[in-house]
Amino acid sequence: MQSEIKSMAVMARDRQSGAQPVALLALAALGVVYGDLGTSPLYALQEAFNPEHGVQATPENVVGVVSLFLWSLILMVSVKYVLVLMRADNKGEGGILALLAQITGEKPETGKRSTAAWVLLGLAGAAMLYGDGVITPAVSVLSAMEGMQVATPALAAYVVPCTVVILVLLFMVQPYGSGRVGVAFGPILATWFVAIAALGIAQLWQNPAILQAINPIHGLTYFQRNGFAGFVSLGAVVLCLTGAEALYADMGHFGARPIRLAWYGLALPSLVLSYLGQGALLLAHPQLSGRPFYSMVPEWGLYPMVALSTLATIVASQALITAVFSLTHQSVQLGFFPRVKVLHTSGSHKGQIYLPLLNWILMLATVAVVLGFRQSDKLAAAFGLAVSTTMAITTVLFAVLARRRWHWPWWAVIVVAGGLFAIDLAFWLANVLKFLDGGWLPLLLGLIVFAMMGCWFGGRRLQVRDDADRQLPIDLLLSSLQMNPPPRIPGTAVFLSESADGTPLVLLHHLKHNQVLHETVLLLTLQMLDSPRVDGERVGVQWLGEGVARVMARYGYMEEPDVPAVMERAAELLGLAEMEPLSTTYYLGRQTLVAAAKSGRFKRWMLGMFSFLRQNERSATLYFRLPPNRVVELGARIEL
Repeated sequence: MQSEIKSMAVMARDRQSGAQPVALLALAALGVVYGDLGTSPLYALQEAFNPEHGVQATPENVVGVVSLFLWSLILMVSVKYVLVLMRADNKGEGGILALLAQITGEKPETGKRSTAAWVLLGLAGAAMLYGDGVITPAVSVLSAMEGMQVATPALAAYVVPCTVVILVLLFMVQPYGSGRVGVAFGPILATWFVAIAALGIAQLWQNPAILQAINPIHGLTYFQRNGFAGFVSLGAVVLCLTGAEALYADMGHFGARPIRLAWYGLALPSLVLSYLGQGALLLAHPQLSGRPFYSMVPEWGLYPMVALSTLATIVASQALITAVFSLTHQSVQLGFFPRVKVLHTSGSHKGQIYLPLLNWILMLATVAVVLGFRQSDKLAAAFGLAVSTTMAITTVLFAVLARRRWHWPWWAVIVVAGGLFAIDLAFWLANVLKFLDGGWLPLLLGLIVFAMMGCWFGGRRLQVRDDADRQLPIDLLLSSLQMNPPPRIPGTAVFLSESADGTPLVLLHHLKHNQVLHETVLLLTLQMLDSPRVDGERVGVQWLGEGVARVMARYGYMEEPDVPAVMERAAELLGLAEMEPLSTTYYLGRQTLVAAAKSGRFKRWMLGMFSFLRQNERSATLYFRLPPNRVVELGARIEL
């Protein structure tokens, strides 16, 4: 669904700029970027007046809370993401991993300790997005279906079962790809935004006194009046920002201008009118604070509104599911996650991918969350902590980028990033107070993913350093081959190596055990860059002598390696005859890392997890698209 719009966006963006292409991209951006932000009015404001941890819906509190909602949208979305973070793009791509790639610059596993610290922080933020990917479908669809019990209280018993059915169907259609129905995303969300704006205007017409909320002074006096309880309610205010990360993460598919046009042209005005409308309703009927959104809807329009909100929340859920697929794919390419099976659901658009194992894990986790919490207001407490944690980490990484890469003066970093981080920190602290009310859920999910990514990153870091220490300089190998040439056999041998320097360890093991060498030896290194895609020539070659050549192939973190295609291009550049598949052998090294006897508990645990993930990751033969009957794997046990 979302990927078709993204593909259309890329093609349209490449044409000459004009009003029509920009308008189409803006419509597409509505469906992909603003699904989560757009459906927040379903549950956000009611959480601020939750009897368990909210404030009473007095006129002063209603005006104050709505003022906080409006200015949060202005400061955190319009300023932080639209004006500031969207300038921190990595060759047009955004997102927390794109931001991290700009900070590290070099290969993360070989970088300095300070670089490793920022990598781990970035991985923590990325891990929290997995929690968001589980909770968003649950809370969005559940809040939409709760409209049934507003229309007819007798339908309350069917809310959870219907939610589960919709979610299961949503995950079951993922293997078929998202292209065919993707073009409906933009119109659905456009209709949704127009509908919530109309509902807000209707309430404003009846009670315009809520327009006082536009003055930020009412938000400040709200804290003075309510003290600690007012601070705690920030945990509900942050819910109006759910999905703000999508502005940054999806900018590469649409460009900054269409996203900004969609935000200022429709999304922001509609959200402002919706929250003002809900506030106007509560000024007149404070007893409706438990369900203000559906209480705005006329009785005749309840069922159509439930249907429209269900469609809108499905769009929001699909956007998060696809985002998790994309995030995992990027993590694998950057070396932060073990290889997983990736299926392309379109023959013409590479961006449409499907990860089978991850899809079913997400489905089981999301259904379990719905069955466990059963109400959207209970899930909202869990939702806020995931959102605020990711937002705070993004701000910290932006500060590092501004200082380290952009060379901003300290005062500018403190004013811009420091001011935004102060708001992020307030949101985060308010949500931490809801830890026992459900905030533990995203932290638990994030901790599981972070443990996997952290152990994988740490294990790869140790492995790369050990390989560098044990590698033989290529000059020494060539000298040895010249002085003591081993028997040469017909054909071509391709040795895959992670390092572009020295001799691949798998080649040394091959010479040690087999004591023969092919007539042509190609040392292949696949280099994953910190940019999304490669411009220009992908493959570079160099003859080293003694029938040995080095081949370098560059890939961006949004691309997938294809070794046979690389070898065809390498043969052409090296002046070799076309490489015969039956006379070409691919050699892969498979190392098992174990902790030394004197190692500490943490190192033992980390290497144990790394080895477990290494054994269960997707086969390198399938991942690199190698012919299975032409692959030789040589294993080694390494003690660290």
